[in-house]
Parts: sequence; C-alpha cells; structure tokens
Amino acid sequence: MTSMPYRYIVLRREGSAAHLVFNRPERRNALNHAMMAEIGEAVDSVHGDRKVRALVLRGSGGSYCAGGDLGAMSKLPPKPRSGPDPLVADYRLFGKVLAKLNRLPQAVISVVEGPAVGGGFGMVCCSDVVILHRSAKFGIPEPRSGFIPSQVLPYLVRRLGEGAVRYLAVTGAIADAATAQRLGLAQQLCASALGIERSLKSVLRDVGRMEPDALAAAKRLTLMCASNSDEAVMDRASVELVRLLRRPEALAGMRAFLNKTLPPWARS
Repeated sequence: MTSMPYRYIVLRREGSAAHLVFNRPERRNALNHAMMAEIGEAVDSVHGDRKVRALVLRGSGGSYCAGGDLGAMSKLPPKPRSGPDPLVADYRLFGKVLAKLNRLPQAVISVVEGPAVGGGFGMVCCSDVVILHRSAKFGIPEPRSGFIPSQVLPYLVRRLGEGAVRYLAVTGAIADAATAQRLGLAQQLCASALGIERSLKSVLRDVGRMEPDALAAAKRLTLMCASNSDEAVMDRASVELVRLLRRPEALAGMRAFLNKTLPPWARS
C-alpha cells in the first residue's frame, strides 16, 4: 500500500490494518465524484499490499457517510445534444468501486457512527464485519428527493433481503442501529466510543489469527454462492482446499492447532 495525498479521504497503516477514513466532516462525509475516485484508488492500493490483513472503513466528525452530496448533484452540466450522457459513466464509477470493495481479499470492517445512507449504506453492505455505535442510522431516502440509490441496491438486497430493502425504498424509513443489527447488517452494537475501540481491537485480533490466503479463498467462495450453482461452488471449493492444504502454511497451522500454539502469521 503506497502513501498518497488525498483531498477527501485519509488512508493510513496501523500495524497490519489499513484505515480508510471518509474526510468531509462539514458535509457529513457525503460523496462527490472525486471522493468516489479516491476511495477506489485507496481500495486498489490495499488490494495490492500483502502486508495488509484488514481494511477498516469509518467516517470523520461523527458521521459514516451521508450518501451522495446533493449540493454537487444538483449542479448538473447541460445534457449533450447527441450521444450518451457522460453523467452515466460518472455515476457508474461508484458501482465499480463497490465491486472492488466487495471482492477485496482482505477482511473489510466498517465502524459506523451517525448516518450511513445511500452510498454509505452500500459500503457498509460490502463489509465483512460491521460494528455499530448506537447513533448509527441507515436508509435509502433518495426517492424523497426525486432520484434513486442506483449502485448500492444489489449489495443491500444481498445483505438484508429483498423485503427489507423494498420497505426502505418505498417508505424512506430510517433504520436505527438496533433495527440494523436485527436485520443482520451488523455483528456488534456499542453504546460508547470506548466500546467501539474495544470491539474493533477484538475483531482485528481475530482477523490476525486467520491465514491470509485461506481467508481470501473463503471470501471468494462465499461470494460465488450468490451467482453460481451449489455444484459449481463445491467443485471450486474442492480445488481451493487441495491447493491450500499443499502449502507449508497449512501444515504449520495444523501443527500449531495440535500443539495449542499460535501459527506463524498470528504471532505478530
């Protein structure tokens, strides 16, 4: 992972974890096109760094991400007289960023405080582990303003189910932290900032005990289940299993388990 100057986000390393902070607190970390591009660049940087075991997403200033920046979205350039509208590609970019985030081989952890709506909601649904502060709120209120949450819908439906997303889409309802946890969005709900930091530390410790290639393979196979037959997933899983078993890491891991010691990748 290379260190790069960003305008709207902060990306830093702490040990084996990369922390990506959405950094537009004056706009509750709302997304504009430049910020979407920066998030994509940061995800690419993490993807290529074998030393990074987890990516932690969170927002600055007490908000996770308030979706699209309505101020920027309302200032549309003129529609071209012919040919495709260039805005289509601009907004499709965020879907490509979400796909990269969703497929990241490392663990993705979202720490959610305050609003996570629209695009922010989508990034949470692309995370493997979600830790909520009691202030967290989720929704897709875009239809209230006359447009739609176009790129996040596949990830919301897969995470919450069609029924819950249909309800949120047609009512504009906002789900509080307890409701989000009940719907299966999050694993942990914390009442304080101290509780969040303790939970995050515990999750990062758990992730650090996982062998990186095995973790990545488990994620790939889990994602395959959404669009492939059971037979295809099991065929691929058998190949992955044998590949992993034939590596020295698997032998070291099994020996460590039998000897009740930590495997090499967890000792740091």
